[in-house]
Amino acid sequence: MGQNEALLARRAAVVAPGVPRVTTRTVASATGATLRDHEGAGILDFAGGIGVMNVGHGNAKVVAAIKAQADLLLHNCFHIATYEPYVALCERLAALLPHGEATKVVLLNSGAEAVENAVKIARQATGRPAVICFTGSFHGRTLLGMTLTSKVSYKAGCGPFAPDVYRVRYPNHFRYGQGLELDDFASQEIGRLREAFDHTVAASDVAAIIVEPVQGEGGFVPVPPSWLRDLRAICDEHGIVLIFDEVQSGFCRTGKWAAYEHYGVTPDLSTWAKSMGGGLPISAVIGKAEVMDAAAPGTLGGTYGGNPVACAASLAAIDAMEELDLNTRAMAIGETVRARFTALATRCPLIADVRGLGAMIGIECVEDGDPAKPATRFVKDALAHALERGVLALSAGMHGNVIRFLSPLVITDEELDHGLTVLEEELLAAWGRIEASHVASAHS
Repeated sequence: MGQNEALLARRAAVVAPGVPRVTTRTVASATGATLRDHEGAGILDFAGGIGVMNVGHGNAKVVAAIKAQADLLLHNCFHIATYEPYVALCERLAALLPHGEATKVVLLNSGAEAVENAVKIARQATGRPAVICFTGSFHGRTLLGMTLTSKVSYKAGCGPFAPDVYRVRYPNHFRYGQGLELDDFASQEIGRLREAFDHTVAASDVAAIIVEPVQGEGGFVPVPPSWLRDLRAICDEHGIVLIFDEVQSGFCRTGKWAAYEHYGVTPDLSTWAKSMGGGLPISAVIGKAEVMDAAAPGTLGGTYGGNPVACAASLAAIDAMEELDLNTRAMAIGETVRARFTALATRCPLIADVRGLGAMIGIECVEDGDPAKPATRFVKDALAHALERGVLALSAGMHGNVIRFLSPLVITDEELDHGLTVLEEELLAAWGRIEASHVASAHS
């Protein structure tokens, strides 16, 4: 039994099966955009730890900051005694991502915690109970996070769920556009939201509307720009707190610090995690001071929230993002990926949509050009064969029929070209196998 197989056997013996296992690969070390398994084999990483490693694995600045802070202070609950890295990171985030005239921040451990705390803040700020979320959304696996999350398979057997959460249709133009121009479709979907105030939940009861400007697990679907601007107006009209979940889309992934910057729309609250920590677990809620100040002392935070080592890692990661100009790099990566797969779509009919912002690109595959016929097996087959050749990429979407790109933004042009070539070849090979099976069936 090899080292990889032995480790997987140990996992099966002691790790709860409810923890997902997407591949049978192992990882022992990583640098830049390359993983190495326990037998030394290299894997080109197009997954980035699910969008965590924008600055790359083993970034020297981040590692040095972790070591230096570990020598000074590993932990002291921020509730008990104030330490500088927490305050410094809050100052940095407020300056980087201002929410109105004055901005405040709370630090936590994970994206799900950030979402939970954002909802608590919104409920206290408005005195209202209800929250509106959207189909296709992903907001975490805690009880409230899972309630807000759309995909049923993530929630099997975990109910009853949190009350006063209402779901409306996400404005997915590819899936629901039915030939409408983007702005016309956006207007239609805003009308759908307004109707929900009549037949689902009164606007006067809604504390918050939470939305991903670019859906992550839902398939890398950006919202139509006019829809987001109209959503901002609706929230202002009814005194509803607008929350943007930027956990997967933030920190240079879309070519800007925040995906919402592409739209010129600022939320009242926003949630952050993943690449914010450069590899260490840390998250944040950033918001308008008047909204953040509504939360009573003791209602936010947690023992480990804003751990000093994680804060130091985050500050170093942000420094690295600025020094490496990863926003510009993300735009270049995105242009390359988009061009390559738009061209591939002319040879591979199952590729129906190539979309996204910056380096947050998704490729949706369907049969017969029909959004209602997801080509899930095709995507699974192609990705499995790509992994056999040392390229790790992930699927997304409600049916797993979207290939998403989350490579570290420090990936070299040569690595990017190699990985894309492997994926192109495997998508074409998978399409060829499908055509061959159709021919065989026709002659049987």
